[in-house]
Amino acid sequence: MPHPFHIVVCAGIVPDPLQTLEPVNSPNGPGIKNEMLLPAVLDPWAASALYEAAHLAASNPGSKVWLVSLGPKAKLQQLMMTVAQKASFELVAIDGPIGGFTDAGATAAALAEAIDAIAGLDKTRLLLFGGWESATRGAGVTLQIVGERLGIADQFQGVDRIEVREDGSFEVLERIEGGKHQVSICAGAPAVLGWATGNLPEPRNNPQVGMANMRTIMPALQKAKAVALDPKGLRYISVSLPSQQRATRVVKDLTPDEIADELVAWIGAE
Repeated sequence: MPHPFHIVVCAGIVPDPLQTLEPVNSPNGPGIKNEMLLPAVLDPWAASALYEAAHLAASNPGSKVWLVSLGPKAKLQQLMMTVAQKASFELVAIDGPIGGFTDAGATAAALAEAIDAIAGLDKTRLLLFGGWESATRGAGVTLQIVGERLGIADQFQGVDRIEVREDGSFEVLERIEGGKHQVSICAGAPAVLGWATGNLPEPRNNPQVGMANMRTIMPALQKAKAVALDPKGLRYISVSLPSQQRATRVVKDLTPDEIADELVAWIGAE
């Protein structure tokens, strides 16, 4: 028996992690040097959430996927030319600042407001997807705050798999401490799932999917609501690259236990 879901994926824009990211202080607060000139990608964790959402929607006829993304409109348009070919979705664009130094609470408020305004969204069937982590500052709380603002109590973080059962409930496999997984059973939607890497590879580019998506993406970008994220008192004293330190010592004939004890003692002294 099919169980259609309304899946909303929250996905941010981040500078390409392969670039050199140098933090700087500016009159408007901390940021990344030449951030607007750096090539941007969809946050890798959120991208996994999007691919999982598209797969789940395809497996449950009648389901629909929305991609809610906050970022400068020009960057969003540039990025969507590529992302649109990966999976079927309807874009909800928010024109606002990006970066690792934006306040998670203000970002979550803007995302929740945009989700609330989605026409035709049935919150009784809502699955809120997003990245468990982020390639920006990685506060790790944005998705949780969005869920709380939408009144969703069932939340799972570090998700690698979801399996829908015949009665509409679903089994969630999520990461926990010690390299282990925890299996949970959720009675059904609504729920929040913060994805880790999932189990699906990145889909191949499909020009037909891209053309179908672009019919709704361009209008969505044109009517994107502009937001200014209020830091609400959040202030950074300074930003800098982590200091590098290397001390090499060549020692022979130490046992593994002796090496481990020395490493523990060195870490404890830091």
